This record gives sequence, C-alpha cells and structure tokens, in this order.
Amino acid sequence: MRHHSCVFRFDPLPPINRLRSALSAPLLLLPLLFSGSVAMAQSSGKAPSAPASNDDIFLYRGMGSSYVCNARAAKVEFPKAVGIAAATYVQLLNGRHGGLVASTGNKKLTNEQLFAGAEFQIITGALQFCPDMVPADVKSKVEEALKKQKAAN
Repeated sequence: MRHHSCVFRFDPLPPINRLRSALSAPLLLLPLLFSGSVAMAQSSGKAPSAPASNDDIFLYRGMGSSYVCNARAAKVEFPKAVGIAAATYVQLLNGRHGGLVASTGNKKLTNEQLFAGAEFQIITGALQFCPDMVPADVKSKVEEALKKQKAAN
C-alpha cells in the first residue's frame, strides 16, 4: 500500500509579518473566525449568509484554538499550526459570511484584516486553552499588545 503525503503550504504573509499583524489587530477585529469553506460555498452556488454574529465568532475562535492546541500536542510547529487554523478561519468566514462580521457593520473586510483578526483570536484562545503550548515570546507579545489596547480604550 502506497502512502502519499500532502503538504499544506499556504502562507499569505511571511511568518514574522503574520505574527506582527496578528498582534497589532485592533479590538474591532477580535470577533472573527470560521464558518464555512469558500470552496464549499462556491461549489454549492449559495450566496453568503448574514454577517458572522458574535456567537459565530465565539464558535470559530474555539475551533481554531482547539486546532492549534491539538496540532501543538502532535508536535506541529506553532507558526504552521496558527497559519493553517487562520487560513481555514478566513476561508470559512469568506465562504459563509462574505467576509462580513456583524461587529464591523456592512463593511467587507480584506483578507489581510481577516487574517490579522483570525490569528490574534486563535493565539489568544490558545493562551486560554493550552498556554503551555504557546511559545514564551508569543505570550509576552500578546500580553503587551493587550495592555496597549486596554490603555488606548
């Protein structure tokens, strides 16, 4: 029996830029995440549904964070785990909600904005659910970004 390996190589931004984008995501983008694959939505011919609600975002954040925790337990590198989870999040958000998030109004978000918000949410979720699986430097950067956002509000 032959085994074929399939390597997922989706990297819309260099790792440093992805992390920087994720850590600088405004609080406005915190409510983002999965919801339905673009490919599935396009192949079915269905129009996107309503903007992603806070309940949708809560679910997608949990799914992405859970994926990262499980991938890290399986020894997947942190940037790769976050990248795959964020790519899935953005595909689903675009496919099911047309890139719209209720908390941002009727403005369609760019893929860069979606990735930044998705990564930030996924990382903060991983810090909540499996903090020992998040690298120390990422933890400190996220904590610093959260303090700056809190001070700005």
